[in-house]
Amino acid sequence: MGRHQKRVAAPTSWPVTRKTHAWVVGGNAGHHSMETGIPLLIVIRDLLKLASNAREAKKIINEGNVFVDGIARKDYKYIAGLFDIVSFPALNEYYRVLLDASNRFKLYKEDPGASKLCRINNKTIVRGGAVQLNLHDGTNILASNDYKTFDTVLLSLPDRKIAKHIPYKPGNLAMVVGGEHSGELAKIKQIRKVRGSGTNMVALSNEKEFETIENYVFVIGESAPDIKVI
Repeated sequence: MGRHQKRVAAPTSWPVTRKTHAWVVGGNAGHHSMETGIPLLIVIRDLLKLASNAREAKKIINEGNVFVDGIARKDYKYIAGLFDIVSFPALNEYYRVLLDASNRFKLYKEDPGASKLCRINNKTIVRGGAVQLNLHDGTNILASNDYKTFDTVLLSLPDRKIAKHIPYKPGNLAMVVGGEHSGELAKIKQIRKVRGSGTNMVALSNEKEFETIENYVFVIGESAPDIKVI
């Protein structure tokens, strides 16, 4: 991806104005794609308002003041994605990247030492017969074969050790991460398997009952969320 892209073509999940300037910073390929994350420069300037322009935002990032999942990131085009922890240890400020009801990225305050939720998007067998979990943020970890696709794991940071396993099953609590119900919390009522190449559907309920595609469902707890969500 180049240094910049046209603002009108930027993902709608990015909180940037479309007509004030022609260009907006692009993102570097990494753990998240541009559709599932947001460059750090936009996080600093547009979401947190810690800088009034790109030059100030780059300075903050280049000085090693910004951490993602416990690791200092000095690339202003580095993409922070859904459920990542963006932190500023020098300021004792911690945030989790989530989506709001308008399907736009928003940062929610977190506590120091917050863990990270990762959804298992796939599993593969690697050399020696070990099971590798392929997570939603583009990373992989080795684990036992007790985990299933669309289950969620709670990881400690920055060592990324599994602290908890949350199964993807009816009765557990999920956050919707796309579509018209984006940002809503709801209990999983039913997982409806669709034959062939169709997308599985999930019935959920909160104050109302609704249905969405499986890819939009992210389990965040059993009877209560395992993260702060407000």
